[in-house]
Amino acid sequence: MNVLSLFDGISCGQIALERAGIKVDNYFASEIDKYAVQVTKHNYPNTKHIGDVTKVKGSDLPKIDLLIGGSPCQGFSSAGKGLNFDDPRSKLFFEYVRLLKECNPKYFLLENVRMKTEWMNVISKHLCVEPIFINSADFSAQTRKRYYWTNIPIEKYAPCNIRISDIVEDEYIHSAAKRVRPVKGENRKSLCLEVHGIDKAMCLVTVNLNNLLSPLPYGKYIDVSQNDYPYRVMSVREMEKLQTVPTGYVGEITQKKAAKMLGNGWTVDVVAHIFKGLWNENQGSI
Repeated sequence: MNVLSLFDGISCGQIALERAGIKVDNYFASEIDKYAVQVTKHNYPNTKHIGDVTKVKGSDLPKIDLLIGGSPCQGFSSAGKGLNFDDPRSKLFFEYVRLLKECNPKYFLLENVRMKTEWMNVISKHLCVEPIFINSADFSAQTRKRYYWTNIPIEKYAPCNIRISDIVEDEYIHSAAKRVRPVKGENRKSLCLEVHGIDKAMCLVTVNLNNLLSPLPYGKYIDVSQNDYPYRVMSVREMEKLQTVPTGYVGEITQKKAAKMLGNGWTVDVVAHIFKGLWNENQGSI
């Protein structure tokens, strides 16, 4: 089985395939962030790195069975300027479309953020499938609402019951989080956190008066000794747990670099569940 991963990041796709029990013979990764590539090389040294997606040609690759990727979302995200396809990063979606046509894989998966319907319809038209909406809260301790365009059959699942109090490592915050009651309208989780991969909103554990976890600008600290509701930057290990990435996966790097890479990555258990459809159809191989 040959996999082509575009915008590979820290290779969450490889973790998900492994977790789903899918045997991969060759994994080709297109990624230009040198720190993300370092993380991938450390964890998956057999990865075949092929660089800039705009320079990748389907004719240079062997037969690709599975094409995956989460094209840059800054143009679509509500956290950005709403430039949609006019954002040069979000334009890279069309590189995914190009390689989908050039490689003609049996299966494909594209992930992206919630966006305006008209933008979503453009993606659906090019991929000829409608997206599946999945909130990472069904698989982890964070709220992370994403769309997945794929031709892989997705099995039904029962939402998990993991709370933020299950993954935080600070005893003071851990005990405080346990006391928080569910917010009105939240029928399963009281505490959720969106992992942000943008410089102005890094991950914080923030238990506020509304019983929600919310991000604050990176570097803004609040004296927890003067506040009954603690605030602090999340540790790298905690962010890995939120994304269901193995603890220690990103290695010894700065919190800021880890937040960006993990925030740009996938919630592994969500994608692993999707990949189980490959196993059910092909018994672990294509």
